[in-house]
Parts: sequence; structure tokens; C-alpha cells
Amino acid sequence: MDDFAKERDWEKFHSPRNLLLALVGEVGELSEIFQWKGEVPKGLPDWKEEEKVHLGEELSDVLLYLVRLSDVCGIDLDKAALRKIELNAQKYPVKESSNRYKSTDDPSAAA
Repeated sequence: MDDFAKERDWEKFHSPRNLLLALVGEVGELSEIFQWKGEVPKGLPDWKEEEKVHLGEELSDVLLYLVRLSDVCGIDLDKAALRKIELNAQKYPVKESSNRYKSTDDPSAAA
């Protein structure tokens, strides 16, 4: 990613702030794909192939900006993600985790 930006003389535009704003814009574009679809089943069985290709492109845009932002900020994203998974494992233990959150519209579900 760094070489790609250097070859195009984009480094001067790749401040953390600018990259974050670009990332947010891409997340918005990703959100638009799902905006009026309601709940979508896993695997997207009812989607046309071109819709899946478009989704893949938008997911890639989000990923690439995230990777570039972490690089510019000096964050080892692999290490940070692994650490976050460990923290989440401590915060949300396996025991009874599936029973803790029954449904978003079930008023008796624990919060």
C-alpha cells in the first residue's frame, strides 16, 4: 500500500485524518448496498452476481483504507486485532454466551 501511494505521489494526502474520513466515506458506500434490503441471509442467496461483485469491491475499499490508516499511524494491525480478540474473550466468556442475548426484540433478554 505504501508503494502504491508513493508511486502516485499520494503520500502528502494520506494524513491519519484524511485516511479516516476516506474510510468513513467507504463505509457509507458499503452501507448503501444493504440500506433497503432488510435482513439478508448468510451467503446472500438471493443476490445477483454483480451485486456480490460490487459488495466485494466496497469491502475491499474499506479494508484497504483501514490497512493504510493503520500503517500511517504506526499500528501493527495484526497484533492489535489479536489483542482485541483476547480482550473480547475475557470480556465475553464462552459460558452461557449464547443464552445471554436472546433477541433484539425480546424484552426479557439480558442486556
